[in-house]
Amino acid sequence: MPERHIVHVDMDAFFAAVEQRDAPSLKGRPVIIGADPKGGRGRGVVATCSYEARKFGVRSAMPISEAWRRCPGGVYLQPDFRKYSLASSIIEKVFHEFTPDVEMVSVDEAFLDITLSAHLFGGPAEACARLKRRVKELTGLTCSVGLAPTKMCAKIASDLRKPDGFVTVPAGGEAAFLAPLDISKLWGLGPKTAEALRSRGVDTIGELAACPEEKLSFLGSSGASLKALAAGLDPRPVSAEGEAKSVSNEVTFESDTGDEREIKESLVALCDKVSSRLREAGLKGRTVGLKIRLEGFVTFTRARTIPLATNYADIIWKEISGLYAAFGRGRRRVRLLGVRVSGLMPAAEREDLFGGEGDERREKSHRAVEEIRRKFGQGSIYRAGGKKEI
Repeated sequence: MPERHIVHVDMDAFFAAVEQRDAPSLKGRPVIIGADPKGGRGRGVVATCSYEARKFGVRSAMPISEAWRRCPGGVYLQPDFRKYSLASSIIEKVFHEFTPDVEMVSVDEAFLDITLSAHLFGGPAEACARLKRRVKELTGLTCSVGLAPTKMCAKIASDLRKPDGFVTVPAGGEAAFLAPLDISKLWGLGPKTAEALRSRGVDTIGELAACPEEKLSFLGSSGASLKALAAGLDPRPVSAEGEAKSVSNEVTFESDTGDEREIKESLVALCDKVSSRLREAGLKGRTVGLKIRLEGFVTFTRARTIPLATNYADIIWKEISGLYAAFGRGRRRVRLLGVRVSGLMPAAEREDLFGGEGDERREKSHRAVEEIRRKFGQGSIYRAGGKKEI
């Protein structure tokens, strides 16, 4: 089997970098993208932040109120996803200049397999250097790149010398590269599993690779796969099918709420928004997920897979309402709600050869709603029982 050359590209503080590029007065200043901090009383979280903000201890997914306490002098901006999507589409086109084998993980992150094309650019390392220059030339943005024989090593490598970094892992050196790194660096290993491993004396990836299998039995079937990954064994291919994995939307309440009407209205509106985004992208999905964050910042997720993929708001709402009813929050108040659809496929792909009149009616009603919104704006019409804006 020929040596693989897998590249992981991660844009540096992408949202914040786009804002700094477009407003030169923001360069060198701490920029925090996310919810309105409202003078430290904001309810949302940080989406991302510039490297200047990270010096103050601000991090992605941090409560926006905590970010304000740490960096009250920062520039706080709400996300402009249209702008970020435009930059991402340019970056993706650059990737395809180097190889057809591109797996977009998100708007600012991708895997590339340049095994068969690297020789056209002077070899793997030179291909990566040229890719970095090309991204900078077309977008004015920097990216960090990892080059390795496996996806795991490439992803970890891209994170080690940010921003604008480039780290190479040689063939045969995967285990040695991983061994001294903290287990938190292992892609796919969550914080609870990391905590459990530390309690058993396993702190580095190398120590995990050397663990007897019986010591990892508490992890069940995932123990063996984590041990293999820790040893540098990762045959996973770069897959273009990974481009779109899910579509989701969330809302954070101004104050924790126990108002069932407000919760229902928000969930209906979120289902409608996810449906619109799926249809706009020409997608549908089979797994519907609910995210609930309660007071105290405790988060729960629930999901259900349905027989046939959908992008219809009423079907998504039916599943979400069932998941919420089964959750049973008791008297605990809700801070955040989210709706997600995953297991995506092209909307035009037929699963049921005998689609009935119900589907035809749904399609007509959804198209009618979309046409009204195109003519008169997003807030011109909304689903019964849903909030007008979310």
